[in-house]
Amino acid sequence: MKTVLSYILSSIFYLFYGILLLIFHGLQWLGYNIFKYKGHKIAVDIMNCSFTYLLYLFGTRIKFISKHLIPKNVPLIIVSNHQSMHDICPLSCYLKKHHPKFVSKIELGKGIPAVSYNLTHGGSVLIDRKDPRQSLTAIKEFGKYIEKNKYAAVIFPEGTRSKDGAPKRFSENGLKMLTKFIPSAYVIPVTINNCWKLNRKGMFPLEIGVKITFEFHEAIKADSLEFAQLFEKVETSIKNSII
Repeated sequence: MKTVLSYILSSIFYLFYGILLLIFHGLQWLGYNIFKYKGHKIAVDIMNCSFTYLLYLFGTRIKFISKHLIPKNVPLIIVSNHQSMHDICPLSCYLKKHHPKFVSKIELGKGIPAVSYNLTHGGSVLIDRKDPRQSLTAIKEFGKYIEKNKYAAVIFPEGTRSKDGAPKRFSENGLKMLTKFIPSAYVIPVTINNCWKLNRKGMFPLEIGVKITFEFHEAIKADSLEFAQLFEKVETSIKNSII
């Protein structure tokens, strides 16, 4: 019975998901072209929160754990493990007051309604992993942008999603460049748990009744430690809290 229900709910979910992508693509375009950044951001915030609430269709429970204050009026570097495409919208919705911008692979910059438009027009950075020179230049400009506007840069150092929840190797290059080009940033490790279970059977059907948690660890001033120590502390904080 549960399997049948998951197929029915997944069909409904993807129907609404596809419709919302098209709607929010148009709303982003209108917002950006009429009201520039502010209008675009309003559309993106509503989009991310809408996709988050859509997950409740499956009886999904989403909990944010933050025992430490997130610094305000300073640039942030959010470093997180990555378990599913569905962990991005809740994270973005929760951080909306901090203007989250993502370090993403260049392939996502085209072909996906709403998502690609947001990545190319909303201040995120698209890097070509096969072109180190392009990546360095892009992240340098991205870092200056985050530093100047006191926004939040979000990076997934695993580079790809973990399909079974077990953390993959963390790459230090992205975080190292971000801390170099965003010198006044605070680094916040985030641990995501159980989001991979939504896709336990792949993209379809999605799992019913998953409890997802986002745990925000204590912020670390980027220049308070040597990078090797900072990286180790961030990686340990994240991985030690993965269930």
